[in-house]
Amino acid sequence: MSQLAASRMPGTASVHLVDLRKAYGDFHAVDGVSVDVRPGEFLTVLGPSGSGKTTTLLMIAGFVIPDGGDILIGDRSVVRQPPHRRNVGMVFQNYALFPHMTVAQNIAYPLSVRGWDRRRIGERVAWALELVRLEGAGGKYPRQLSGGQQQRVALVRALVFEPAVLLMDEPLGALDRKLRLQMQIEIKRLQSRLGLTVVYVTHDQEEALIMSDRVAVMNHGRLVQVGAPQELYNAPASYFVADFVGDSNFLPGIVSEVSPDCAIVETRGKLRLPVGPAALAPGTGVRVSLRPEKIGIEPDSDRRGVPGVVEETVYMGEVIRYAVRVSDQETLLVKVQTKHGAPSYGPGATVRLDWRPEDVLVFADGEEEEAR
Repeated sequence: MSQLAASRMPGTASVHLVDLRKAYGDFHAVDGVSVDVRPGEFLTVLGPSGSGKTTTLLMIAGFVIPDGGDILIGDRSVVRQPPHRRNVGMVFQNYALFPHMTVAQNIAYPLSVRGWDRRRIGERVAWALELVRLEGAGGKYPRQLSGGQQQRVALVRALVFEPAVLLMDEPLGALDRKLRLQMQIEIKRLQSRLGLTVVYVTHDQEEALIMSDRVAVMNHGRLVQVGAPQELYNAPASYFVADFVGDSNFLPGIVSEVSPDCAIVETRGKLRLPVGPAALAPGTGVRVSLRPEKIGIEPDSDRRGVPGVVEETVYMGEVIRYAVRVSDQETLLVKVQTKHGAPSYGPGATVRLDWRPEDVLVFADGEEEEAR
């Protein structure tokens, strides 16, 4: 790649959302969102449908006017500025390419409306095509490109004019899984190479974990946790985050014993689960959470751990997923990496499960109702 295409973008800025609010009648789409996005950071806003993530993004872009709060790009408030004065690039899920324009004309469009001269536009379009490895495609029309190629054109059109911030609203939702994974790598490569500040919206938890420096999880219009992907996955701040980000087993129970080093939770199926130190009083109703890949599975001849019976075995390529009945009322999902020569267990096999107490997370009973 040439030195031109490898150069970093100038003017990358921070984004500061301060108590941002938007309501539609009695429905609070965004309810007091505050977050700081660092210069050059890839922040993903993650949440289920209706959580307020896209409304938040559209307010940053200027397409939706907030009812309250402030939006700063760098140290400048833009909350009263129209979209074209905010110096942000926007990539949509449907690409929004002009079908009557060639690839080169699509990329050149935001430069033309900003008054760039023809020579400078030509150089910049060549830079953009090289950046996304589409040299030679400038004369084609969008309909002549694959979905992944169209997405790359939409991406460089949004960044070709050197925006301070790049906004992306579920840009990979229309792609098949394999192409989506390729584009995740491509977008992250460009973001890192150019030093872009990116605010990226998705409902895909795996996508958020793969691509982000930090993830901001939203639910019911509010931010419920902001942190690095590892933090969200391994130390979720609430039942909702533990349930929404990745797979987990949840078992209701009651704290039966407490010591300085650990607590014991007795589940409805009479399992006694040691958990790490927690500020819990005996008799407290809780829900424990345990990730399927944190559970070890061994033949029943090993007398350690919790006995169980395999009810279902699903081969998933990289992993094997087992559903193991451990009591009359409880079944645990277990995920094991596929390895040559490793034992496998069919339905009806008796096994033993074990895990580390520190891998068990505890949430107050009733949090799952608040998360709905």
